[in-house]
Order: sequence, then structure tokens, then C-alpha cells
Amino acid sequence: MSTSPAPAHPAPAGIDAPAVTAWYVDNVPGVVAPLQFDRVAGGHSCLTYVVTDAAGAKTVLRRPPIGHVLATAHDVAREHRIMHALRDTGVPVPLMIGLCTDATVNEAPFYVMQHVPGPVLHTVEDAEALGDEAARRRAGESLVDALVALHAVDPDDVGLGDLSKRTGYVERQLKRWSQQYEGSKSRDVPGMTALHTWLQANVPPDSPPRVAHGDFRLGNCIHGPDGSVTAMLDWELCTLGEPLSDVSYLLRNWGVVGPHGERPTSAASGFPTQDEMLARYEAGSGRPLDNLTFWNVFHSFRSAAIVDGVYRRYIDGKMANATEDPSRYAAQVDALVESGMVAAGLA
Repeated sequence: MSTSPAPAHPAPAGIDAPAVTAWYVDNVPGVVAPLQFDRVAGGHSCLTYVVTDAAGAKTVLRRPPIGHVLATAHDVAREHRIMHALRDTGVPVPLMIGLCTDATVNEAPFYVMQHVPGPVLHTVEDAEALGDEAARRRAGESLVDALVALHAVDPDDVGLGDLSKRTGYVERQLKRWSQQYEGSKSRDVPGMTALHTWLQANVPPDSPPRVAHGDFRLGNCIHGPDGSVTAMLDWELCTLGEPLSDVSYLLRNWGVVGPHGERPTSAASGFPTQDEMLARYEAGSGRPLDNLTFWNVFHSFRSAAIVDGVYRRYIDGKMANATEDPSRYAAQVDALVESGMVAAGLA
């Protein structure tokens, strides 16, 4: 591996600057050392860094969390494979530049991809800063169009036919999240049992497998100046599954103000309504939305299981540097269960 000049600034945690810089020099065409590494804030999973070379050229490096131990979790090589496979499909993904699977370079595997400029809309304020209402409307419509493009891809055509099992997606999802809830629940929440029973009794039939993103939302996309989605990010939960799961996850609370006045990003003025978004997806994909209720109930159950697990870690004293009131998590679980019960017609 080549030697290279020392970095211009101290590298953040998770980056062995000399070793990564040497890898860049050997594997990234045209890179000019030294490199500057800046951690991108946010997220609770893989770590992301913007890497700027001495000529000002930017790329993005992504690696697992520091000290991760599970071989199947935070699989950045799998993320790299998925985005590289989708590069010529019309799905907006960054160009993959390189993959390092040698953990001796930087403690863990990492990949390097194209830096796509533009905002990620995490909050209402982010959305309002995007531009005028026309840009926000375009952002919503482009979000649906990106999902339509993804779900139109035949996984066999792009080499992703073996990404996961091709049948039993719903059953696997139900088993996974019910086991997670039962294994770490903070208390008995009667509605969770009712929701699980309803979901088991209403499992829709398998449909032809498609690439499902698994975490598709405004906060996982980059937008251009006109609002268009220019890159879909964070493919860690991607699998072969049911497209309507992505649709439900994106839209079930679209534009809905929370019980305590919480405003989701999609509540900013200009975004299409939930009904308009659903109609655009149905028209663009040609896929009926008959089973959407099932997925709305499922995501209430799944989200409640996740949040209850966070609550359990708080009350067990396992959340480092936790200063917030954990009771809000219990209230959030109750609200999620209630929304699922209403969607299922059980309340």
C-alpha cells in the first residue's frame, strides 16, 4: 500500500487517517493527498464521513459503528453491492467508487461513494429551507417516483435475486419483531398481543419479490435545488420483499401532526397530501393498494416494538449519558399501539 502525506486535520473517531489515505491513493482515481475527514452527524447505525482531498474533491466513506461485533449487522459490503447493482436502473443512487473488505486497514470494512450535494430533510425547518412550495411539492412527488422506480426493478435482472429469501417475507418480519418485543418488553401492553393476533390472521399472500428499501423516508434522501430526489441513502435494511411495506412506512403518518403537536417534516407547506402521494404511487407502479391496511398495522406494531425496546434500555440504566425523561417512550408506545388498533378496526 502506498504512503501518503499526513492529513491536514485530525481525523475523527472511526478513521485511521494514514491507512485510509494510503488506501485512497491506491484505489480512488485522481485523489490528491492529504485528506480531510469530517463525520456526518445523525443516524444510529453505520458511520458516514465526507472526505475532502487536497484539490477540494469530495467523496463519502461509510463504515460500521466503532467496535461492532456482529458479522451480519451493519454489512457495508452488502450496501455497496445493492447500490452498485441499481446504478443503471433509473433508481437515484450515488456512484460506488470502491470497497475495502480488509479490516486491518480501518478496523472494519468500508466503502467509498460519490458525494452528492444537497440537503437531507430531517425536520420541518429543513424542508422550509429547501425553497418555495413548488420545490416541496416536487420533493414529495419525486420521492414517490423514486420508490416506483425501485419497485419496478426485477432483482434477477440486476444480480440481486439472491439478496434474501424470496418467499415468506411477511412471516419472517412478524417473527422477528414479535420476538424482539417479547425478549425485551418493558411491560405487558395488551394491544400488542391483539395487534400480533390480527396480523397473523390477515397475512396477505406472497407477491413477486421486489427490492424493498426497508427505511425509505425523507430523512434518507438527498434533494436537488428543485426538490427532486438525487440520491437514496442508507440501504442497510434492504431486502427482497413486499413493495407496499415501503409505501406504508413512508406514508402512514405523512403530514400528520402528532398528539402533542409534533410536526413531521412532511407537514411543511407545499408537500402533496397523503392521498395524492398514494394515488401517484398507484398510477406510476400499476400496483393496487388493497393490502395497505395490513402494512399500516404492521408498522404500528413494529415501531411500538422498537420504541419499547428503547424504553426498556432506559429503565434498565443501559442508555449511556441519558438525560431525557424515559416516560415519553412509554407514551409513544401506547400511541403507536392505539394507531394500529384503529387501523385494524380493533378500537
